[in-house]
Amino acid sequence: MLDLATASHAQFAPCVRQRFEIPASPGPIALELAEVRPLGAAAPGTAREPFALTFRGAPALRLPQGIYRLENATLGILEIFLVPIASDATASHFEAIFN
Repeated sequence: MLDLATASHAQFAPCVRQRFEIPASPGPIALELAEVRPLGAAAPGTAREPFALTFRGAPALRLPQGIYRLENATLGILEIFLVPIASDATASHFEAIFN
């Protein structure tokens, strides 16, 4: 499992357009990693440069902000705090920030 305390932009970048699943009943909820973007330089005293992940889901998908278990073929199992940021007729979007 990826250690999110030390995870970096470079570890997520190859996973853009990959499927991430939230285990649920009756079946998993599918998200796609749509974007990995840097958020500037690391703060003094920190090792990691901050970055953001944007996930895309089905247009009608509504998830409250919270910690979700995500499964991905490349990265394995992750627990990430997701925040809904937008939705329209084509997709719902969720964001995770790593400082």
